[in-house]
Amino acid sequence: MNCIIVDDEPLAREAVEMLINDNGGLTLAGSFNSATSAARFIKEHPVDLIFLDIRMPKVTGLEFARTIPKSTLVIFTTAYAQYAIDSYEVDAVDYLVKPIIPERFRKAIEKAEAYHALLLSAEKDDIEEAAGEFMFVKSERRFFKVVFNDILFIEGLKDYVIIQLPDQRIITKTSMKAIHELLPKAFLRINRSYIVNTQHIASFDSNDIYIDKYEIAIGSNYRDTFFEEFVLSLRHGKE
Repeated sequence: MNCIIVDDEPLAREAVEMLINDNGGLTLAGSFNSATSAARFIKEHPVDLIFLDIRMPKVTGLEFARTIPKSTLVIFTTAYAQYAIDSYEVDAVDYLVKPIIPERFRKAIEKAEAYHALLLSAEKDDIEEAAGEFMFVKSERRFFKVVFNDILFIEGLKDYVIIQLPDQRIITKTSMKAIHELLPKAFLRINRSYIVNTQHIASFDSNDIYIDKYEIAIGSNYRDTFFEEFVLSLRHGKE
């Protein structure tokens, strides 16, 4: 994948560039100190991935992310952890807090590469109407039988959704709203980009849900509904 860095701090750009150079599979196409200069570059050169700071003069990273092509992925690199939930609003692949740990950077790259490959392989995919305990999902010219109980969570990415199973990801072209309407009551939306299967929740606190090896943030607009409905379902399960 080709990528660019957008950060108003020279040292921060150098740090990300070093991390990119240490990870194969990435080609650095440019490094910019503002969203304005990066936007001019993107108009002339397709970019697969942007490493994007949030707090920048004039145009913030969140504002800039809302204007980029749908085919371009974003990994936020910022010193401020409090914007993590906001990153879901622009379909960010990941959110890295400075100083960035190399191992954490590598995991973010792996995630971006996987999503990039999925987006390249996805065509005009669709979901057949759900029936009983499963649904058929079209992906890569085939229909896959997806059992509801097997789904860990569903993630929205651009114009697609990614169905995360224990050992497989399936991507299909639909909206979060459309797929949510097909799912059983055990599935709850916890932020703009994630719907979780509550049957697979291993633990949770006031801010995050833990499913298998995944940590998913609870959005402020969804927190009350999640706790009310999830705790209610637990109580009913004991009756």
